[in-house]
Amino acid sequence: MSLYEASVRVKHECPYRQLSERHPDLTIREWPLSDCQVLEITAEATPTAELREDIDELGTILHESKDDDGYHVVTQSCLCSLEQSIIDRFEEHNCLYQSPTIYRQGWEHYTMVAFDSADIRALLGELRADREIELLSKTSISETQIPHSMLAPASQLFESITDRQLAALQLALESGYYEQPRQTSLRDLADQTAVARSTYEEHLRKAENKLLTNAGQFLRLVTATSTADPLQIEETRRAEQAAD
Repeated sequence: MSLYEASVRVKHECPYRQLSERHPDLTIREWPLSDCQVLEITAEATPTAELREDIDELGTILHESKDDDGYHVVTQSCLCSLEQSIIDRFEEHNCLYQSPTIYRQGWEHYTMVAFDSADIRALLGELRADREIELLSKTSISETQIPHSMLAPASQLFESITDRQLAALQLALESGYYEQPRQTSLRDLADQTAVARSTYEEHLRKAENKLLTNAGQFLRLVTATSTADPLQIEETRRAEQAAD
């Protein structure tokens, strides 16, 4: 199965895009986190008072520097809600977003990976209904492994897992429950907590289920380019050994 990488640029109502439109020499890179965004803003020229005012309104400034190479600032911002993000539309069409989003001269630039070029066409068709969008490139990925840039962000892997479920998972991992052979049992693990064995097991199983469910799209990407089933190969090898 082929994978496809596509780059698009979009115009819609977003404070970061509007900022890049007001200041055309800016380049803004956005990395979305679980509850905020980290923005890296660069410009070749010294910032004007108007630009400094706009940046101050974005959120907390984490770093700022001015030198011969230009202006560089990193901020943490919560202006855009991830629930209303275009990234959610990507996922609805089986397209996996690759950060960062780049804002320049009034455009938002996105890169995504998809399993089928039809998914990309469907996504573009939906987005064109309510915003201006252009497809910049679409290429087939021929690598046998997913690029490192496709590694899953931790916030997405652990999304929807409660604190109690995370605590149960961490205790099991650190106690050797997942080692072969196992170094502990569910009863021993529960004895280290203030809950009954059945309650602890429920927290652990739910954590395992959510973690694997969240990792599912990344698992599909990792295995999508494989042309052979390794489990089938192992079974065939065993059958051949038995016949000998």
